[in-house]
Order: sequence, then C-alpha cells, then structure tokens
Amino acid sequence: MEWYNCCTRSDTGNRMKELWEKIKKINWVDRRVITIVVIVILVFLMMDFNNRMTTMIRLGNEEAGLKTRIAELKATQVKLEDQIAYATSEIALEEWARESNRMIEEGDHPIILLQPGDYKPQPTPTPQPEQVNRTRLDIWKELLFGTAEATP
Repeated sequence: MEWYNCCTRSDTGNRMKELWEKIKKINWVDRRVITIVVIVILVFLMMDFNNRMTTMIRLGNEEAGLKTRIAELKATQVKLEDQIAYATSEIALEEWARESNRMIEEGDHPIILLQPGDYKPQPTPTPQPEQVNRTRLDIWKELLFGTAEATP
C-alpha cells in the first residue's frame, strides 16, 4: 500500500479537473433539474430554520414571563409567611382580644365614653349647586376664545 499526500497541488488540481470534466459532461437539462432541486432543498431548510427561530423566541418570552411569575410567587410566599408568623404571635392575640373582642386584662380599668343625655346631633347642610344662566353670545365666546366669565 502506498501513502501519498492528499494536499499536494498537483493531486488536488487533478481531482478538481476530473470533477469539472464530470460536471461538463452533464446535460444542460440535467443541470437545471439539479439546480432546481438544490434550490427547493434550500427553501425547505430556510423554512425549517425560520420555524425554529420563531419557536426559540416564543419559548424565550415564555421563560421570561415564568421567571417573573416565580419572583412574584416567592414574594407572596414571604409575605404570607410573615403574616402567619404575626398571626400566631402573642401580640396579634392581644390585639385581637382588645380591639375586636373588647376584652380587658386583669388590672385594666375600662373607660366607656358616653354622650351627654341632652345631646342632639346637628344635621349637616348640603350645598345646592348654583345655576349659571348663559346667553348664546357667552356660549359662543367660550367656544371661540376660551373660558368666558359667566354672569349668574
């Protein structure tokens, strides 16, 4: 078996000449068919590449949305854990007992505020809106020149 260098110029040149001769022997109609087939294959490859790129972009957007959602859920979890810790504490129990249930501890002196017996609540008057009478000339002035002073 003989070893030879495949990268020598003369050998590579001979191979290129042989390939070129084979291409020249191909009929023109066959060349056109081969060209069309190659173009169709390239078109399908580009369509597949486009679909993959679209899918990649969509998945990247979904990933970003899910990361945001995860961060929101972690923040909610921390907040709920804080609320649970507060709700199970003595401070929350005392607050609930004093404010919501109106309980007192031993030693506390309850203070109950009462209104005087002759107290009569005063009704609050409701203001009536003023009606502004405008002439047609005032309306046109306001439309054309901006706000005009209306006379009551």
